[in-house]
This record gives sequence, structure tokens and C-alpha cells, in this order.
Amino acid sequence: MGHGVKLSELVEKMELKNLTPTVELKGKEVSIPEVNRPALQLSGFFDHFDSDRVQIIGYVEYTYLQTLDYERKIKIYDELVTYKVPCIVYSRNLEPDKELIEKAAKQDIPIFQTEKQTSGFMAELIRWMNVKLAPCISIHGVLVDVYGVGVLIMGESGIGKSEAALELIKRGHRLVTDDVVEIRKVSDETLVGSAPDITRHFIELRGIGIVDVKSMFGVQSVRETQNIDLVITLEDWSREKEYDRLGLEESYTEFLGNKVVCHNIPIRPGRNLAIIVESAAVNHRQKQMGYNAAQELYKRVQENLAKNR
Repeated sequence: MGHGVKLSELVEKMELKNLTPTVELKGKEVSIPEVNRPALQLSGFFDHFDSDRVQIIGYVEYTYLQTLDYERKIKIYDELVTYKVPCIVYSRNLEPDKELIEKAAKQDIPIFQTEKQTSGFMAELIRWMNVKLAPCISIHGVLVDVYGVGVLIMGESGIGKSEAALELIKRGHRLVTDDVVEIRKVSDETLVGSAPDITRHFIELRGIGIVDVKSMFGVQSVRETQNIDLVITLEDWSREKEYDRLGLEESYTEFLGNKVVCHNIPIRPGRNLAIIVESAAVNHRQKQMGYNAAQELYKRVQENLAKNR
């Protein structure tokens, strides 16, 4: 993946208590969005140990450690810290042995503590790291939230993407990002779009300049991230080109191996782009809920033909 999550960011997001304050967190990263409960390792079996994952010690592992005699426990701790794990997290506010804290600090391994239940903490951590470490690309476009549908507006530079987004914002919808869209593949079905830190909440309008959407229209007009459900590609209208007028068959575009429904919208003077985008979003939502207007029309035509035979 080529990048990692900073440990300091993980500590802040998960609200962890640092039990090894002498260990410097700066420069430390986690690069794998998985966790490991080192139950077998605490019993002395270190073959195939996933030492590059966050290590979580829950109530079961903690209780097992309490049954070990001192010499056996120290031997396990000595071997565990030689693997240079990214960090060790104790859940349920469990207190690690001071011997482990001392040995981990010497090996520059941070130990954290959380009050959360083990399973809940693991699920939350994996979900958050999957988003942070997901494959990511940047594309040229505008991402808006229209009636809860994430609409990615694409097209050539200067065709009117930002102007359409601005009108949608005026109509009560929300901007995610303008000009540059960072797309992350968080699962085989889900793509999440967000804005680069530099351009977040800004729109560039030719002839006017930079507009701060958040300060102009309020916090209700923006959001940080949004799933990408629909792609609308704006293009100059051409008399020679055939455009889809029924919508019986969906066309798709692909990002990071995931397919997304795509509509090509021809642009002509007098066509209200904001209303077209709104209609496309509502129509997409209807299809997701099981109603397809094109199929309904086709069904009526077939029934009418059958009557007239």
C-alpha cells in the first residue's frame, strides 16, 4: 500500500492511554489494517506470528498470563518484545505487568490501554484502519451529496462541473470536494470520496475565483466524506452522437476495480444541470429500492401491444 497510519493518530482517534510515555511515537506507523490477539504466542508458540499487526490483549489472554509462574511469564515477555510489534493494547482497562512495560520500553515498543470491550474495540480499529489504509487515487471532478446519494460529476475542464455543484448547494445539497477527488476503495463494493486538506470546502468559479462554501452557506452545506454511488459525465452535445433515451441498460465506469453506475449527460445552453443531477440521483435511488421507470414503461408498452393483438 505504500503508506501507513501514524501511531500518534491512532492513539488520538481510539482514545488510548499511553502506559509507556518514555517511548517516542513520532515516526512510528502501522501499515496493515488487521489486528492480532497473541493467545498462541503467550503460550510460547511464535511460528507464523503476525508481528507487524497491532497486538491486542483481552480478558482471556490476561487471565491466562495470571496463571503462569514468574519465570515462565518473563520468558514469554522476553520473546514477545524481540519481535518489534507496532504496539500492544490492553482492553477493558486491564493493567499489564510492570515487567512487560519495562521490557517493551527498552525495545521501543509502546503499550496502550483502552476501557473498551475487546471485540468492539477490534471491530472499530479494523474499520478505521481499513479506511485509512485503503488503496487511493486522485481524479479530476466534483463530489456532492444529493439526497444521500454520492454523485461524482466528471467532464472536461471548464464544462460547468463547479457551477452545477454550486447550484446544488444552493438547493440544499452538500459539497464533499471540488476539482480534486480522493477515492479510496474501502471494500469490494464501496468507494469513498474525500477532499485533499488544502482544497477542502473550497470551490473555484471561473470569473469569480475561490469561494468558501462552508463560511458562505454554513456547515450544513458540506461533508467530509461520501460513498460514490453514481457518476455523471458532462460532455458537449453532439448532433451525430446517439444518447440513451430509455435507460433500460446501465453503463458503468470503474475505479480501483469497483464498478459504478455512470450517465453521460450532453450539455446545451438552457439545460438546468442541477435539476438533471437531482433527477439522476433520485432515479438511481428508486432503482436501488426496486423500482425502474424504464422497465415500467417497457412493461406498459408490452401490455398495450398484447391488448391490440
